[in-house]
Amino acid sequence: MEPDTVIRNEGIKILIEHLGLFEAERFIMLMKREPFNYTEWQREIYQDVPLNTFLQNAAEFRNQCTD
Repeated sequence: MEPDTVIRNEGIKILIEHLGLFEAERFIMLMKREPFNYTEWQREIYQDVPLNTFLQNAAEFRNQCTD
């Protein structure tokens, strides 16, 4: 398990790579400003996704990140 600092730094790096600096900052501010229940959010977005599909997509994403 990675230390919190490493996870935070990697998360910021990924946000900046995919959103750009400005949008990454904006995303962070939105997450801090609005009440947000991550568990409920996950349930809502993935409620119609079959487990096998979810696991396959997660494995593919992990493979892309480690290449």
